[in-house]
Amino acid sequence: MPLDAPNDVSLSRQAMKAELLDAETERELAYAWRDHRDEQALHRLINAYMRLAISMAAKFRRYGAPMNDLIQEAGLGLMKAADKFDPDRGVRFSTYAVWWIKASIQDYVMRNWSMVRTGSTSSQKTLFFNMRRVQARLEREAQSRGEELDSYQLRQAISMEVGVPLRDVEMMEGRLSGSDFSLNATQSAEDEGREWIDTLEDDGADAAEIVEDQHDMQTLRQWLLDAIGSLNEREQFIIRERKLKEPARTLESLGEELGLSKERVRQLEAAALAKMKKRLEQESREVQDFLV
Repeated sequence: MPLDAPNDVSLSRQAMKAELLDAETERELAYAWRDHRDEQALHRLINAYMRLAISMAAKFRRYGAPMNDLIQEAGLGLMKAADKFDPDRGVRFSTYAVWWIKASIQDYVMRNWSMVRTGSTSSQKTLFFNMRRVQARLEREAQSRGEELDSYQLRQAISMEVGVPLRDVEMMEGRLSGSDFSLNATQSAEDEGREWIDTLEDDGADAAEIVEDQHDMQTLRQWLLDAIGSLNEREQFIIRERKLKEPARTLESLGEELGLSKERVRQLEAAALAKMKKRLEQESREVQDFLV
């Protein structure tokens, strides 16, 4: 039976018409697939237990996923089970397949519950599928004893009951409290209602900051030009080649071009940088004196 059937109704009808396998036939089909990769045997095995997959998929409808998608995932789990099933162990295929089908459906539900990853560890998965049920039971038991648990006590009780850290319970409670919310949704039912995204503060620079930054960059650029202009022609050449070009020239190549040793070029570079630093400090002091 193809997994891309039109809808879950037709899938269910086809599954109900599939043959029922006895233990011996099931074992023969499993051997044929495992040892000889007999696709016809695999097809019969999958078809025979698709009703089991559909039945398990139906138990997860309350999580809001389309039934047809759940059946598809259940079918994938069933095929994984068939691929890994070992008939030598003497276990019925249905018993083995249950775990693969359930795991496949659960992974799908958790992946599609929210755009934010809900969790992937075994404790988080256990919480996701059992938290509400455990919470309801603990509340009923507390009421029967005449007690009333506050939210913190309830989270602690769930943590101890399920055997997971308290922080995991707090995290999952937040994830399960509601579905994803679009920032493009309007705040009211009016046609011209403002979208929620319009209420977010813009963390970008405002116009005043942009103008100030541009002014500061222009000032710094002019200071650097003035500092370079204070150097002689040879010093300017060394600074351009060493600091303003990509990739920078090596001391050795500059020495060969200028007829100097590598060490002498290094000394000239250091002296030029010291001159520039002195000029920039002078510009900075003049600005500070002006502001004072």
